[in-house]
Amino acid sequence: MMNQYFIRARLFPTILTSIPIIIFINYVLNKEIYPSLDQIYTILPTLTGFGISAAIIFLSIQINRIVSKELFQKIYFKEEIEMPTTKMLLWKDSKLDKNTKSKIRQKINKDFQIKLKNEIEEVSDLEESKKQIVFAVSQIRNLLRGNAFLFQHNLEYGFIRNLIGGSSMASLISAIILIYAILTKDNTLEITSIILLTIYILPIIFSKFIINKFGNYYAKTLYEQFLTEK
Repeated sequence: MMNQYFIRARLFPTILTSIPIIIFINYVLNKEIYPSLDQIYTILPTLTGFGISAAIIFLSIQINRIVSKELFQKIYFKEEIEMPTTKMLLWKDSKLDKNTKSKIRQKINKDFQIKLKNEIEEVSDLEESKKQIVFAVSQIRNLLRGNAFLFQHNLEYGFIRNLIGGSSMASLISAIILIYAILTKDNTLEITSIILLTIYILPIIFSKFIINKFGNYYAKTLYEQFLTEK
């Protein structure tokens, strides 16, 4: 499962968002800085090109993960306090009916000996209620670690989150390429960079909506699978 997660939720979005930086290094820098290294590229063209691109993708995987988790997820969800898995179990949230919430809370108490706050207690201490739910959700995730259906939704959420993180870096590099193309009057590169910038900026503009949408899908699946767990 970890190999599948790495490939589908980390590697694939990184490959999709690495196009601008690969163009920047293999075209822009190659044109401006690498002429002095022409001999190396003549001797080892395949090795240098493939090696640099592979190194970029590997580095981008780490950067995208950090950006997506530490920037977008932290801004939108404040760690896990505001995540759909937390909010959905609050009494004031309407995404789940109260009967279902009661069943989930009873099972949490039974399985993990965690007694979540009732409606009155939740109103008087909302932040503590959220922290309790966050801890309970971590226990549910551990319990359902091998659940294939939940894993599929986790893959989808991870892919989208990392795609948005990668798009922020891709947009920045595309903008740099665009500036370079305008300054050097490279029309082909200018059109390419405009297209790339447009493609990568869209996930950022709609990032909150997209992350929330997939987060809600994951949260509903988590609780559905938890209730069916014996």
